[in-house]
Amino acid sequence: MQKETALSSYANARERYAALGVDTDAALDMLRNIPVSIHCWQADDVTGFERLENLGGGGIQATGNHPGKARNIDELRMDIEKTLSLVAGTHRLNLHEIYGEFGSELIDRDQVEPRHFGGWMQWAKEIGVKLDFNSTSFGHAKSGSLTLANPDKAIRDFWIEHTRRCRRIADEMGRFQNDPCLMNLWIHDGSKDAPVNRQFYRLLLQRSLDEIFAEPLPCMKDCIESKLFGIALESFTVGSHDFYLGYCVRNSKIITLDTGHFHPTESVADKISAILPFVPEIMLHLSRPVRWDSDHVTILNDETAAIAAEIVRADALRTVHAGLDYFDASINRIGAYVVGIQTVQKAFLQALLEPIARLREYEAQGRLYERLAMLEEAKSLPWGAVWDYFRLTNNLPSGEDTIKEIMQYEQQVTSKR
Repeated sequence: MQKETALSSYANARERYAALGVDTDAALDMLRNIPVSIHCWQADDVTGFERLENLGGGGIQATGNHPGKARNIDELRMDIEKTLSLVAGTHRLNLHEIYGEFGSELIDRDQVEPRHFGGWMQWAKEIGVKLDFNSTSFGHAKSGSLTLANPDKAIRDFWIEHTRRCRRIADEMGRFQNDPCLMNLWIHDGSKDAPVNRQFYRLLLQRSLDEIFAEPLPCMKDCIESKLFGIALESFTVGSHDFYLGYCVRNSKIITLDTGHFHPTESVADKISAILPFVPEIMLHLSRPVRWDSDHVTILNDETAAIAAEIVRADALRTVHAGLDYFDASINRIGAYVVGIQTVQKAFLQALLEPIARLREYEAQGRLYERLAMLEEAKSLPWGAVWDYFRLTNNLPSGEDTIKEIMQYEQQVTSKR
C-alpha cells in the first residue's frame, strides 16, 4: 500500500472512531506495549538441542515435513530475529528447557543449570527481548505416561529435581533481565483408559508440586498449565483444569490457559473474568485447536478476538499475559510465526478500538438493543486502516510484501538447510 493512501485511510478512520469516543492514537500506543511471548519451538518442531541418548517417551508431537527447520541454536536465533524484523512491538521469547546450550555435554534433565542458558540471556539482551521459560517433561526415556504423578518414587524425584532446576534457571533469567521470568509447568501425566484411583495420582502430583514450589525465588513467577487430554492419554489427565485451578487459588500461583486444552465448545475468553478475582495473574497459550489440541497457527477467529476483548474490557492487560503455543511443520515456519504474532496484535487492536465507554453506558442503562447494535457496528469499523498505519509507522512492509520477504528468506536461507 502506498504511504499516501495509508495516511489518508488512517485519517478517515481516526475521525470515524473519534465520533464514537475512541482515540486511535492512544490505542496504537497501548498496542505497541503489549508483549507477545513468542514460543521458540515453532522454528525447529519442538526438537531442542539435547545430546541425550535413548530419548523416547511421549507427551508431544509435531506433524509435517516442510524443509528448512532450524538445526541448531544459531539457526534458531537467526529465524527468530528474522521474525522479529517483520513484526512491530517489543516482545518476549519463551524457551523450553531442551533448548539449552549443552554443546557436546550429556546433560540429563535433572542436571541442567543456569549456565546452559547464559548465551540465551546475553543474546536476548542484545536484541532487546525478555525471556520466559518452561520445564520439559515430554520426549524423555523417563517420561512414559506419568512424571510428577508417577508412583515410582525414583522417576517422580527425577522430575521434581528437573523442575526445581528449571525454576532456578528462570530465576536467574529474571535477575539478569531485571524483569520476572514467567516459568510454565506443564506435564502430560494421564491414562489411556479409565483408572479406578484418580485421587491417588492427584495427591502424588500435589505432593510433588509442594516440594517443587517450596524454594522461594524472587525473580521468577510460577505458571501451571492444565490439559483436557493427550494422545494415548485420552481417559484421564492428572493435572486437569479443576485440579490446577484449585491449586493456583490456594497457593497464589499463575494459571496457564491454553486455548487447545479444553472442550471444543468451552470459551477460554469467558474463563478470564471468572478466574482473575482469585489468582494473581493469568498466562495464555494461544493456538488454534482443530477438533482437539492440534496446535494449528493462531488466526483471527471468534475465540481469539473474544479473548483479547475480554482482557481489555476487564482492564487486565497487566495481569493477563499473552503467549503463543503452536508448532506447524507443514508450512513455512517463519510465516507461521509472523501470522500468529500479528493475529494476536490484530485481536488486541480490535479490542482497544471498541467503543467501550458507549457500550458500558448502554449496558448500565439497560439499553440492550443499542448495545447489540453497537457491537455489530464495531465489527465493520475501519480497524484495518488503523492496522495499516501501525505497520507504516513501525517501518514494516505491507502484508503482501511481508509474504514476499518471507518467501525470499526461504529461498535464500531455510531451503538450503
